[in-house]
Amino acid sequence: MDGPIGMFDSGFGGLTVARAAIDLLPAEDLVYIGDTGRYPYGSKPLGDVRGFARELAHSLVDDYGAKVIVVACNTATAAGLDDLRAELGVPVIDVIRPGVSALVQTTTTGRVGVIGTVGTVSSGAYVHAIAATGAPVILTSAACPGFVEFVERGQTVGDEVTVLAERLLAPIRDADVDALLLGCTHYPFLARTIGDVMGNGVTLVSSADETAFSLKQTLGDLGLLRAVDRRGHRRFVSSGDIDLFRELGCQLLGPELDRTESWPPPR
Repeated sequence: MDGPIGMFDSGFGGLTVARAAIDLLPAEDLVYIGDTGRYPYGSKPLGDVRGFARELAHSLVDDYGAKVIVVACNTATAAGLDDLRAELGVPVIDVIRPGVSALVQTTTTGRVGVIGTVGTVSSGAYVHAIAATGAPVILTSAACPGFVEFVERGQTVGDEVTVLAERLLAPIRDADVDALLLGCTHYPFLARTIGDVMGNGVTLVSSADETAFSLKQTLGDLGLLRAVDRRGHRRFVSSGDIDLFRELGCQLLGPELDRTESWPPPR
């Protein structure tokens, strides 16, 4: 009950999940690792990403005492979620299943889309997750290389982003979907551009809020929720440039990210 929520992502994208968790669970402590020293994950072999995920998750448990792990990265979830659940002695929450659940509940036509990194889309994780729901939907997927890099530079609007979005989202638009899952935690930062390209008839679904709800339910079911009469302490840790992480992270998350620490921590 006293340990923090441990959360990790390849960089800044998981801050969308952190924001939702802080808003929903303000009494909980949080440790967030942004692996900016090795991002982006989406273009790397899944075996490498699996190794990164194991290292980060074990560090959150061993070095920071995390009572639960949130894999706030779709590529890492696709690469190694089963391994983490088998190895760690704490609950592991992913972003794929909550997002899929929201997607199939949102559509009215049964034509849905998912966009993600090359690694996530090629893994088939969303195809399997949607099939597991049993929902009668037709899925169109598209990889969106370049989106993560724009977010990591703090460039979320503008002509360059729009031109790339128009090209990458063309297969999704052609499929006439009515609901689109942003299958990378970086992508909600591009929601304005993505929404403009897709048009008013398409509902964008982010897994961040749904993941936070899943986290709260898991903590509640296990008796791990903290008392509500306190304000949680948040630590933000980066494997890359901590000053850059603090500066851009503050813009993306808000005032909670007022200081950063280096990862790995001193032994």
